[in-house]
Amino acid sequence: MPSRIEDYAVIGDCHTAALVARNGSIDWLCFPRFDSSACFAALLGNEDHGRWIIAPAAEIRRVDRRYRDGTLVLETDYESADGAVTLIDCMPPRSREPDLVRVVVGRRGQVRMRMQLIIRFDYGSIVPWVRRVEDGIRAVAGPDTLMLKTPVALHGADFRTEAEFTVSAGQRVPFVLMWHPSHEPEPDVIDAEDTIASTDQWWREWSGRCTYEGPWREAVIRSLITLKALTYAPTGGIVAAPTTSLPEQLGGVRNWDYRYCWVRDATFTLYALMLAGYTAEACAWREWLLRAVAGKPSQLNIMYGLAGERRLTELELDWLPGYEGSSPVRIGNAACLQFQLDVYGELMDALHLARRGGLEPDENAWRVERALTQYLESAWSEPDNGIWEMRGPKRHFTHSKVMAWVAVDRMVKAVERFGLQGPVERWRSLRATIHEEVCRNGFDRERNRFVQYYGGAELDASLLMIPLVGFLPASDARVRGTVEAIERDLMADGFVLRYRTKQDIDALPPGEAAFLACSFWLADNLALLERKQDALRLFERLLSLCNDVGLLSEGYDPGNKRLLGNFPQALSHLALINTACNLSRDRGPAADRQSS
Repeated sequence: MPSRIEDYAVIGDCHTAALVARNGSIDWLCFPRFDSSACFAALLGNEDHGRWIIAPAAEIRRVDRRYRDGTLVLETDYESADGAVTLIDCMPPRSREPDLVRVVVGRRGQVRMRMQLIIRFDYGSIVPWVRRVEDGIRAVAGPDTLMLKTPVALHGADFRTEAEFTVSAGQRVPFVLMWHPSHEPEPDVIDAEDTIASTDQWWREWSGRCTYEGPWREAVIRSLITLKALTYAPTGGIVAAPTTSLPEQLGGVRNWDYRYCWVRDATFTLYALMLAGYTAEACAWREWLLRAVAGKPSQLNIMYGLAGERRLTELELDWLPGYEGSSPVRIGNAACLQFQLDVYGELMDALHLARRGGLEPDENAWRVERALTQYLESAWSEPDNGIWEMRGPKRHFTHSKVMAWVAVDRMVKAVERFGLQGPVERWRSLRATIHEEVCRNGFDRERNRFVQYYGGAELDASLLMIPLVGFLPASDARVRGTVEAIERDLMADGFVLRYRTKQDIDALPPGEAAFLACSFWLADNLALLERKQDALRLFERLLSLCNDVGLLSEGYDPGNKRLLGNFPQALSHLALINTACNLSRDRGPAADRQSS
């Protein structure tokens, strides 16, 4: 049985990532990229689907863990009847093939330790051929090779590699796991201690560039480090999460692959990076966006692969029972084929922010934007699948139309403020047309609130974006009425649901956790409504959901008090950063975006 989601920490090398449980077990790892077939997939089944555990052999009396300040180097302290040890875990930022380093450090007494390595490629389905080599083992299956190097004596048992050893106070025992293509020569073995030191230094130098100095600096820096860990360095793309199929409801079917890059996150990402002083990362993200979306405007995807791949075919892995029985387990994401109108607005908004923020101009950006806008001039009036990637019938979602307005609005402002060339009068007219239609068809006058889709009566947390993108000011009575309705009718124990899930709306069985990003959006709205104390209380409650090492998943189940959904989730951490800036600055992203 896997650990609770909140019991995991993440380590990574800006190419891929691993989840490390409090009990010393690495239950999820994809080599060599985020979206590669896992070699440890116990997270989605049982331990025989691959994991790597190093822990005291005797009963553990106490566990404490932390990241070293400003780094992604994880330290876990274990106390047993025999003494105390610390397990250090890290993945060095990559300049070659990936490595994972673990070092056991004796602190007190003599502690008996156990190690078990279960290597399973292709999401737990392939048992490799393992043979002994000098100071370790070599495991090969098809294109993949893993090598474990350690001075500890290893032995095989039931298609597993095991070891027992004792660590005395002051002793340090290293383990180095290295991946390389099976058709290539073995890489040189790295020194574990030097690697930990250089990894520590790399992260400290990176996090030391953070310019945020507000009251939540520790949480903001941890979120920025997490965001950096989710970056695929070769392209600048940022994955939504390093995992697939962690459920939105325990035992449910809403289990999706998030190891891809969503256009929808573009503006939040740029604000978070630019406000914290990470201009190079912001530029890399913008360049990834422009490369990914290049092509026929009607073929704009809502998400792309790490290098901009478009074909993300969804498959179900029936040999994996899923996290706590939540099935099916999926790889790929069929939502990539959906038509989602809002991504046009997010893309235009992000590129407009890049211009306003002084990023070096890209000569192709305006041509791409003009082509997309030309398509949008007719496409905006079509129904779509909406921000939540509904698998039910297409509808005229209010949020989608608002974001179409954002796209055109930012094009008008590009002409007005930056002197770029385009048919601005036609765009102004279109902007006004969209605005009038949304206010007429997306607003329930009787209940004084905007609705999820034209002709419907349901609420949707995406409506919280209306003031955040500048469609209407927060002071507008319609906005205030919508926020109050969401507070009254769309919350669970003080946290915001995306919408009331119903099978006739999204073609899936109902039920899911509260969506953390939406709860941050509510805090932003409360701040704009000059309800600063309410915003602060909600923000502090959200911060209290971070696990012991400062990480958030996609959602939270108040009933079971569990983090749920893919983990760690970029959008949750992006929202945390932006809300921290909104609450600690006179002019944060929310106010800035309103008048952009």
